[in-house]
Order: sequence, then C-alpha cells, then structure tokens
Amino acid sequence: MNKKLKEKILEALSSVIPITIIVFILSIYAVPIPIGTTIMFLVGASLLIVGMGFFSLGADISMMPMGEAVGGHFTKSKSLLIVVFLSFMIGFIVTVAEPDLQVLANQVPSIPNAVLVGTVALGVGMFLVVAMVRIIFRIRLRHILMAFYIVLFAISAFAPKDFLAVAFDSGGVTTGPITVPFIMALGIGLSSARAGKDSQDDSFGLVAICSIGPVLAVLLLGICYNPSDATYTPVELLEIVTTRDVAAQYGRELPHYLKEVAKAIIPIGVFFAIFQVISRRFSKKQLMTIGVGFGYTLIGLVLFLTGVNVGFIPVGHLLGSQIALSEYKWALIPLGMVIGYHIVVAEPAVYILNKQVEEISGGIVSQKAMKLSLSLGVAVSLALSMVRILTGISIFWFLIPGYAAALILSLYVPKIFTGIAFDSGGVASGPMTSTFLLPLAMGACEGVGGNVLTDAFGVVAMVAMTPLVTIQLLGLVYARQARLAKVIEAVETAFAPAEDEIIDYEEGSSDE
Repeated sequence: MNKKLKEKILEALSSVIPITIIVFILSIYAVPIPIGTTIMFLVGASLLIVGMGFFSLGADISMMPMGEAVGGHFTKSKSLLIVVFLSFMIGFIVTVAEPDLQVLANQVPSIPNAVLVGTVALGVGMFLVVAMVRIIFRIRLRHILMAFYIVLFAISAFAPKDFLAVAFDSGGVTTGPITVPFIMALGIGLSSARAGKDSQDDSFGLVAICSIGPVLAVLLLGICYNPSDATYTPVELLEIVTTRDVAAQYGRELPHYLKEVAKAIIPIGVFFAIFQVISRRFSKKQLMTIGVGFGYTLIGLVLFLTGVNVGFIPVGHLLGSQIALSEYKWALIPLGMVIGYHIVVAEPAVYILNKQVEEISGGIVSQKAMKLSLSLGVAVSLALSMVRILTGISIFWFLIPGYAAALILSLYVPKIFTGIAFDSGGVASGPMTSTFLLPLAMGACEGVGGNVLTDAFGVVAMVAMTPLVTIQLLGLVYARQARLAKVIEAVETAFAPAEDEIIDYEEGSSDE
C-alpha cells in the first residue's frame, strides 16, 4: 500500500473510532440496535475510514494544487470582468457538484430539486465573486460579514417560518468535501500571488463568505415560492437479516454514489483542462500526478458517501427516536455534546482546513488546537440543538446571539482568526452532519412529537455557528500570549547589559 495513503487511512481510523465506540456503548446500555443495522453501521464505518484516506490524499495532490494555480493565475489578469466571470463559474460548478446539496433538495418537495440546486449554486457563485473582489481590493473581512449578516437576518423576517431552518442549513451543506478544498486553495493562491503584509490574513474567509450566499438565495426563493406545504422524507429502517442483505444493500447504493460523484468531479476536471490549455501551468509529470489525485478523490468520496448514507443514517435516526421516547429524553443533551465533540474530526474537509491553518500560520496555530476548538464548538451546538428539539424554542433565539457574539469578537481578535473561524463554520457542517446528526435530530424530534421542519432542521446551521465563537476565542488566547511574549522580550532587552558593560571576571582575576 502507498505509504502516504496508509498514513491517511490511519488518521481517518483515529477520527472514526470514537463515534463507533459511542454507538456501540449506546446499543448495549441504552438503545438496542438490530444486529443487521449494527452490521450495516460497521461496514459503513469501514468504508468511511478508507474513503477518508483516499479523499485526503487525493485532495492533497490534485484539488489543492489546482485551486492554488487558478487563484495565482487570477492575479495576472488585468481585467476585473474576467476575474468576476471565472469566479462565478467556479462557484457555480463546484456547488452543483456538491453531493450533500442533493440531500437538502430531497427534503423540500414543494420546490423542484433543479430549482433549489440552481438557486443555491447561484448564491455561492455570486458570493465567491464578492470574496475574490474583497481580496483584490483589500476590503476587511469583518466589514463584509457584518454587512451581509445584517441583510440576511433582515430578509429572514419575511421568509416562511417552516423554511427558515432549511435556508440556514443550506449554507452549511453546500460547503462540503468538493467545495471546500478547491475554494480554500483558490483563496490561498490568489492572496499568495498578490503578496503584501495582509496576504496571510486574506488566505482565509472565502468559505465564510460563500456560506452566506446559499442562505440568502434560499430565503429569497422561499419568499417567492412560499412553500407552506414543505415536508421531509422520513427515514425507513430496512429489514436486514443476513450478511447477504447487507452486501445487497451496499451493492445497490454504490453505483448510485459513483454516478453522483462522477457528475461532481467531471465538471471540475473539464474546467481544469480548459485552464491548463490556456495557461500551460503544469508539466506532463504534474498532470499525471493530478490525474491520479482525481482518481483517489473519486474513490474516496464514493466510499465515504456510500458508508455514511447507508450505514449511518438509520443508526442516527434510531438512536434519536428511541432515546426521545424513553423516560430519559433529557439525556439527549449530554449525548449530543459527546457525539458532537467526536464526530467533527471525521469530516473530510476539517482535515483540509486544519492542515492549511497550520501551514499558513507557520505552525503557530496547530492542528491539535484547531481540532479541540472545533470539537468544543460542535459539542455546544449539538447540546443547544437538543434543547431546541425538547423545548420547541425558535432557532433565532440561538442564531442571532451567536452570530452577534462572533461579529463582536471579530473586532478584537487578529484578522486571520476571523477568517479561520468563519471558514470553520462551513467546514464543520459537512456530510457527517447531514447523514448522522440531522437524522439523530429528526428521530429525536419525532420521538417528542415536535415539528421536524422547524425544530430538527437547523442542526446544520447550529453546527456552522458555534465554531465562529470558539475559534475566535482561541484567537484571543493566541493574541494575549503574543502580547505577553513581546512584553517579556522588551523587559529582558531593557535590563540586559550592553556588550561593553560585560565584565569577564575570570580574566580580571587572573591578571591580578
């Protein structure tokens, strides 16, 4: 086995084992899970581990170099119109290619899937233009975020109540394993080629801005369609008796996800081919490496999505519904915290973000610190989501204070941490959220007799919100440590003797 691939698979194994152990403990002591469903979960976890390994390696050797090359090439164009057009096309293409978007579209039958997907892709495309223009003209990220979030919450006052949570979930769903690596690399390539003292700070923030576009676009779509009959498709537990049934189920779904991922990868490949013909950026050897990386990415996403959709959705729904129906339904809050803490590190795009943060910051912000901050943030978001389900409190009682706190923090933390934090929100709410946490919330909501559309939906939005606060709190700690280090250095410099004042006592004593 390829040494790097083995390393990636071992990293994925360490990320997935905790959530697997949690499910097993719950199946023994709290919610008995049918043996067939348990086997489905185990197979899904195995596919997830191998898939994450392939995807991570593929992103490293294909998606990242492509994005950085395209971003760097933008700086050579003297035409702002060309930059705007290409940015919009990239945003639109990679969003349509995002497999998680289909999950969202299937939950809103009152609006045709093509219309919803097209609207979300339009929102991402337009806001990727905003993000690229921000870097070119050196506009502060926090000013962009404050302006658009004020507009966002103002428009949400006019959207249908049953559509609000779905709209805010769309912002997290669209920044998944296809979108994040390419868009983040695009920003790094553009900011690095532009150089300057703020280039490091501008490397982040593209995902943050692009996450606003889908929410705004879907809110406007909801106002136009007024989908009062919006509903969702309940999860059905299949009867799995033998290992042959397990193999048959995965055998049916594997070609489906192969088709979905192929449709996602091909448009990006075509775009890159056109870019290569125009720019001649890569050598033949580099092109071969990128081609292999494309293959790894394809294999990884197919295995990952098949595993989580077939193996994780039924288990998540079953756990949520059975615990909610029991006398210990309030145990959903601490359970949500534990699951949220461990599940975020299994997101494919989280690895991409943490790696780039460590590289861009020169190791000052470590992957370990990022993982801890993200895990704490998602743990809090799952606890709050369970509180919403058990009490029926509107999502705005959490989103408005949460985003207000994040925007206020952006005034006090180093600029780079604002970009990292708001990018983290989109990255944390990936396929693991939509295929395990959302079914968990749906099952719990059904168990307590709540409104799934208003109470269960919104968990993706909550997961996308809390890292904005925890990562910026990490930024405050970093800034305080940096100031303290400067003070210590200044004191040591002030009291250190000058070179001509240094006395060599041994030499003096020998002369005497």
